[in-house]
Amino acid sequence: MATPPRARTPQAVLFACGQNAVRSPMAESLLQQMFPKALYVKSAGARKGELDPFAVAVMAELGQDISKHRPMTFEELEDWEGLNFDLIITLAPEAHHKALELTHTIAADVEYWPTQDPTGTEGTREQKLQAYRDVCDGLLLRIRKRFAKGGAASG
Repeated sequence: MATPPRARTPQAVLFACGQNAVRSPMAESLLQQMFPKALYVKSAGARKGELDPFAVAVMAELGQDISKHRPMTFEELEDWEGLNFDLIITLAPEAHHKALELTHTIAADVEYWPTQDPTGTEGTREQKLQAYRDVCDGLLLRIRKRFAKGGAASG
């Protein structure tokens, strides 16, 4: 039997991955695009990274501009605006462990969506871009499945 639907729809969602350079900024942009007014969405990384140009290119193919995204760590996000999220979705093991540590001090649900890191993909530019597209497509499917039924879709 399928898991029961969540009792409450989150109002503030944080996506987290290793460096906040590929997966979590993609997920942040995708969810923000779906619910521009209904949800507060941010992203963070377990470590500091640099925004990946392949991630920017793939999101641009969807008409989403993440070129001004500034990767930040959990600590920087906390210093900047606090960690007032009721749902943290982690995309990498390192981020998942960090999020679970945070739940000792903040009341947030944590969901783990294991997501391949495309940065190690070898091959031509097109092969690399395809790996990033695959990650983006996978995130989009998970986001649609997780949030489409939640009532936030009316936003």
